Amino acid sequence: MMRLLKLAAMALGAVALLAVSGSYGASYYYTTQHGQGCAGCHEMGAYVSAVHGSHHQDVGCMECHEAGMSTKMRHMRVHFFGTPPEAIHLRDTDVLAMASNCQKCHRHEYATWHAGPHSATYSQIFAAPAHNSSRRLMEDCLRCHGMHFSGSVRDLVQPQNLDGPWHVIRAGFADQPTMPCQTCHQVHKAGGVPEAKPAQRISVAGEAVHNSLAFFDRREQTHVDAALLSIPPLQEGARAVKMSEDQREAICYQCHAPRIPEPGSLAAEHQWGPQVGSGDDRTPKGVHEGLSCISCHVGHNENARASCKSCHPQMSHCGLDVEKMDTTFAAAASKHNIHWVGCVDCHQHGVPKMKT
Repeated sequence: MMRLLKLAAMALGAVALLAVSGSYGASYYYTTQHGQGCAGCHEMGAYVSAVHGSHHQDVGCMECHEAGMSTKMRHMRVHFFGTPPEAIHLRDTDVLAMASNCQKCHRHEYATWHAGPHSATYSQIFAAPAHNSSRRLMEDCLRCHGMHFSGSVRDLVQPQNLDGPWHVIRAGFADQPTMPCQTCHQVHKAGGVPEAKPAQRISVAGEAVHNSLAFFDRREQTHVDAALLSIPPLQEGARAVKMSEDQREAICYQCHAPRIPEPGSLAAEHQWGPQVGSGDDRTPKGVHEGLSCISCHVGHNENARASCKSCHPQMSHCGLDVEKMDTTFAAAASKHNIHWVGCVDCHQHGVPKMKT
């Protein structure tokens, strides 16, 4: 009996040794082959081909995708004893690991994103008393906040009521970002050269539209190119609002979206379209109508503090410092939202003539 147990232990040890050595050997092989080793699995071929024609064509697979021992063993089990999937979907933990790897090359972008609102954590979004006490959490929250989360909102936070206190119950997720880099960027995006600048000036920055821009659709579990997303036509009452032609804004509208007019409202009664400023919409009207979001919101951190002087001189045409006007830019409590402010909001007794 003891002899059989020893033989069984030796066999298990040999299997474990082969698994470990094979795993690390595979890592070395994948790293040195620049993705060709990964392409050996038929379901990976399309992804390897895509990344070789993308901005990341000179980056090895293992520089972005970190596979731990458990992940490697799972892959081996599926290939030897299961049915490999035709479409690869990263788990939520894999996405978060990739996001932290982005900073290896994109240090400035990662730092500005991390300092901005789009780096909000699961606790900040889903365990916020002010929000959760007035509105129940729902599955649609994950469409923008946590679109890569593998599970339902019940698997993420408890309790599901308006009383609280609320806690993120998914281990290790409380301090993780709900909107990582892969929210708006597709890593395996063919086309290594940015698209040309638009012919018409659409923002102060005037940057080229990078073709990695794509929104991750939680329902379809895939990225949708910014060029394929629509910019909604909006109205102010019956008047059509002038919309920017900046296609990058299509990404913004996936979350900062207007609502269809509520039944019984004046807009619904007159069959007007979605109204500017409804829902989470921040489309500019008034003096800023037609401007792109990116005209004011800089890069990854959405900071707009230096945006006024990009277009305005130190003093406005009426002799006032534009950064000290009574708008939400100067004070969040102002009744004049910077997105919708008009001349008459401040000049209620008549707009003065421009100084020459």
